[in-house]
Amino acid sequence: MAASAVRRIKLGSQGLEVSAQGLGCMGMSPFSGPPKSEPDMIALIHHAVDSGVTFLDTSDIYGPHTNEILLGK
Repeated sequence: MAASAVRRIKLGSQGLEVSAQGLGCMGMSPFSGPPKSEPDMIALIHHAVDSGVTFLDTSDIYGPHTNEILLGK
């Protein structure tokens, strides 16, 4: 799917728009089971972003910035 084909929606009341489809990142950390392959998770993130996904759902509860560091790669 081309990035331009991804539907966008408003998030909140400030006018920010994000993709209607998001990527949940909890499963990328050891918080939800055994560790995942970092190269595989980075490839998944890149695929999502290249496909037009701009809403990446993460939380500091999954570990000490584990997901945020992964997203930065």
